[in-house]
Amino acid sequence: MREEWRAPDEALDAIAAARKSDPFAVLGPHQTAAGWVIRVFAPAAISVRALTRDGKLLAELPRRKDDFFEALIPSAKDRPAYRVEVKTAHGTYSYLDPYAFGPALGPLDDYLLHEGTHRQLYRRLGAQLIKHEGVDGVLFAVWAPNASRVSVVGSFNQWDGRRSQMRARFDSGLWEIFVPELTVGAVYKFELLGPNGALLPLKADPFGFEGELRPMTASVVAHSDDFTWTDAEYMAKRREGEPRRKPMSIYEVHLGSWRRGEGGRFLTYDELGDQLIPYVADMGYTHIELLPISEHPLDESWGYQPIGLFAPTRRFGEPAGFARFVDRAHAAGLGVILDWVPAHFPTDQQGLAHFDGTALYEHADPRKGFHPDWNTAIYNFGRREVANFLYCNALYWVDRFHIDGLRVDAVASMLYLDYSRRAGEWLPNPDGSRENREAIAFLQRANELVYGSFPGAVTIAEESTAFPGVSRPTDQGGLGFGFKWNMGWMHDTLDYVSEDPIYRRWNHNKMTFGLLYAFSENFVLPISHDEVVHGKGSVIGKMPGDEWRRFANARAFYGFMWGHPGKKLLFMGQEFGQTSEWNASESLPWWLLDHWPHQGLQALIRDLNRLYRETPALHARDCEPDGFRWIVVNDDTQSVLAFLRRGAQNDPPVAVVCNFTPEPRVGYRLGLPYVGFWREALNSDAAPYGGSNMGNFGGVTAEARPLHGFPASATLTLPPLATLFLVFSPPAAEGAAS
Repeated sequence: MREEWRAPDEALDAIAAARKSDPFAVLGPHQTAAGWVIRVFAPAAISVRALTRDGKLLAELPRRKDDFFEALIPSAKDRPAYRVEVKTAHGTYSYLDPYAFGPALGPLDDYLLHEGTHRQLYRRLGAQLIKHEGVDGVLFAVWAPNASRVSVVGSFNQWDGRRSQMRARFDSGLWEIFVPELTVGAVYKFELLGPNGALLPLKADPFGFEGELRPMTASVVAHSDDFTWTDAEYMAKRREGEPRRKPMSIYEVHLGSWRRGEGGRFLTYDELGDQLIPYVADMGYTHIELLPISEHPLDESWGYQPIGLFAPTRRFGEPAGFARFVDRAHAAGLGVILDWVPAHFPTDQQGLAHFDGTALYEHADPRKGFHPDWNTAIYNFGRREVANFLYCNALYWVDRFHIDGLRVDAVASMLYLDYSRRAGEWLPNPDGSRENREAIAFLQRANELVYGSFPGAVTIAEESTAFPGVSRPTDQGGLGFGFKWNMGWMHDTLDYVSEDPIYRRWNHNKMTFGLLYAFSENFVLPISHDEVVHGKGSVIGKMPGDEWRRFANARAFYGFMWGHPGKKLLFMGQEFGQTSEWNASESLPWWLLDHWPHQGLQALIRDLNRLYRETPALHARDCEPDGFRWIVVNDDTQSVLAFLRRGAQNDPPVAVVCNFTPEPRVGYRLGLPYVGFWREALNSDAAPYGGSNMGNFGGVTAEARPLHGFPASATLTLPPLATLFLVFSPPAAEGAAS
C-alpha cells in the first residue's frame, strides 16, 4: 500500500512525459500529514541529496521511480529551503530547485492582462532578472492560454522540456517559473504542447529582450532596465512646446547598409554612434529615423517582418549598445524615431503564429488574419490581450530606450478590412462597411497611451489613403497620431520633377495640388526608402537631362520641399545624390563624395537644414494655413512657383521662389508683403552647391508697387532649375546688422 505522502505514479508518469499542466502540485517541497516531503525529477541521476542553503546535508533522496527522487523530511518544521545535489556518471552538480519557490506573478497581473490594461507587461512577462524570496534569478513568464503544458528550455537545462515545466495560472493563461541563480546571457525558448497534446515547434519569447544573431532564433536573457542615461537635459527640453511647431527634419536610415565595416560586416551600435550620429548632426537634421530594428530573421525584409518586438536586433550588438546609441544621439541634439510594425507579423515557426497551437495572436479566419501581399499574419486587434501586448511594446521603446517617436508602418493596411483583397476574400462588418473598427480602436488607444505617458514623444502614421483625421486627437474622433506621411505630395512632386522641363507646363498642378489639402493633417513630406527600391531608381536617377541638369533639378526640388509646409524626411544616400538604387546588402556609395556634384548637393542639404531650423517661418506653422500663402501659383508657362511662409507675428516672413526650367528668368517681378530689403538666404544655384552662380547678389529691395495681391514687389533674377529663399529684413534688424 502506498504511503500517503508519496506522489501517485500517474502524476510522476505525467511529469516524465512532460504532460503535467501543474508540475508544482507534485515537485518541490510539499506539506503532508506525515510532514514535509521533497520530490525531485533528475534525469540520468545516480543519486540525489537535499542540502541546506549553506551546504549541510538535509536528506538523502531515495529513488522513487525512474528519474524521480522523493524523501520525507520529518525534522522540517517549516517549508524547507534547500539545494539539490545530483550525482551522475559524468560528475556532480547542484542547483536551487525552481519548484521550491512560490509564484512571482499575482492576481493583479492575471486581471490586468485579461482586461487588456496591463501597461507594464514588459516588467512582468518575458525573462525578468529579479530577486525572488531572497534569491537572484530569472522569472520566465509567457501567455499561452490554450497550451496544455509549457516549459522553458535552454542550455541551462539541456533543452529538456521535462526539467523546467512551468506553473499554469489558469485564470489568465499565463505560465511562469522562477529559475534561481540564472543570469544574463542564458539562451532559451519555450516548449509547448498544444490543446490536443501535440508538441509544437520551439518558440522564441514574445517578450524576449534580446535574441540570438540570425540564423539562430532563440531568445537571450538580458537587462533592458539598467542602462546608464545622461540625457536628462534633452528629455526635459523634449517636453517643452508642441512638436508640430518645432523643426523636424528626419534622416531615414537602414543601419545595416548606411555604412559597412571591413569585409562587409555590420557596424556595431557603438560604431554607428561614432560615425552616424556626428554625420547626421553635422548635416543639420533634427531626427534620425531607423528602419525597424526589432529582431527579425530575414535581412531582406529590412526589419519589416519582426519576430522579437522587444529585442533590438543582435546584428549590431546588445540592447545596452542600442541604449548608448540613443543616449549619444540625444547628446548631439538628435531625436530618434523607430519604425514600428504592428500591422503584421511573419509566420516563421519560432514566432507568434499559432503560438500555443491555436490562432492566438492572429485571426483564425485568413480573410481577417492573413496578408496576401506579404504572406504574413494579421494581429487580432479585437482581442484584449493581443492589443495589450502591442500597446506595451510601443510604451516599452519609449520608456526603456528613451525613443522620441514611433513611425507606424502600413497603417492603411490596418484601417480597411478589404485592403488588397478582392470580393469574397474579406469579411465586412455586420453593417457591410469596410473599416477595421478593431484596428482603429487599437491605434487610437496606442496613441493615447504614448502621448499620455510620455509628453514630447510623437507618433507618425505611414498612411496612404484619404482616411479622415489620422493626425486629429482621439477626443475629436481622430486616430490620434501626431503626424502623417504625405504620400500624395510625394508621388505628385516626384512625377513632376521626373518630367523633362519642356513638358512640365502641362503638369504644373502636380506641384500645387498638395496645398489644397496640406493642412487637413499634420504632414511629414517623405522621400523615403520606398521611393528608391524595386526598380524606382534613386532621386538623382529620376531627374532628366545631363549630369548638370539632373543635379540642378534635384537641388531645385529639395529647395521646394524644404520651403513647402510640412516636416521633412529624406532617405540616406539621397542627400549626396546616390546614383544607383538602394541596395540593403551593401554600404552606401560614399566614394561618390570624391566628385564635386555630390559634394555640392550634400552642402545644399546641410544649408537647407540649417535655414529650416533657424527660421521659424519655415517650421513654426507647418501645419496651419496661416503659415502659407501663394504668391505665384499659375505661371505654368514658365514653370515658376512662389509662395510665402510665415511664423509668429514678429518672425520675418520668407518668400520661396522656384524656377523649374533650365531657362534663367531675368527681371522677374514678384509680389511681396513688405517694402524693404529681402535677403537672399539661400540659392540652390549658388556655386558652392555646383550651380551656375546666378542670383540676386545678397538680396533684393521691394518697392511700394502692388503685385500678386501684395502691396509691394521686387525684380528678381531666377536662376535656371533653382529655388531661392528670400527672408525679409526689417529696418531695425537691418540697422542692427550694420
